Amino acid sequence: MSAPVPGDVLVAEPPMADPNFRRTVILLCEHTTEGSFGLVLNRPTGLALSQAADETFPFDADLWTGGPVQPDTLHYLHPYGDLDGTLPILDDVFWGGDFEAFQEAVEAGWLDPVRARFFVGYSGWGAGQLDAEVDEGDWIVMPGSSRLVFADGDDELWRQVLRHLGGEYALLSTFPDDPRLN
Repeated sequence: MSAPVPGDVLVAEPPMADPNFRRTVILLCEHTTEGSFGLVLNRPTGLALSQAADETFPFDADLWTGGPVQPDTLHYLHPYGDLDGTLPILDDVFWGGDFEAFQEAVEAGWLDPVRARFFVGYSGWGAGQLDAEVDEGDWIVMPGSSRLVFADGDDELWRQVLRHLGGEYALLSTFPDDPRLN
C-alpha cells in the first residue's frame, strides 16, 4: 500500500477499537517526516460555533470534532482558495487562513460560511506513526474529494464509504457498532 498524502481520506478499518477513531473518516491535511495532521469528517458535536466560542461571530455554523488533540483549538475547511493564508488540500478544499479576513468577507457578503466546515481539535500522529498504522491495516487510504469533505452525516458517512469500496467492506458496513447487541 502506498503512503498517505495530504488530500487522502483515512477510513477506520471496521475492527478499530480506539474510541477516538472508531468508524471515522479523516481528511489528511498534512503528512511529513515530523508527523501528520487530519480532521475527522463525521463527528458532529451537536453545537453551533456560537455556543462553543467566547466571542461573537458575524455568522453561525455547525461545529464538528476534528479529533482528540487540542480540543480547545478551532480549524476550518472551505472552498475559498483566495483567502489569505489558506493551505490547499484538494483542488476545491482549503484549510485555514486568516480567520479575521474570513469573517470580514462573510460580513461583506463575499463568502458563504455555510460552505465551510468548522472543527474543534484535530487528529495528530507523531513521526512515522500514521505510516505504521496504515501498514498494520488500521486505516484504508483513498483519494479525498470535496464531496466527502463537506458531506453531512456521522456514522452513516463511514458506512457510505465502505459501501462505495464494495466487496467485504460493503458487507462490513451493515454490521452494528456492537454486534453483541444484534
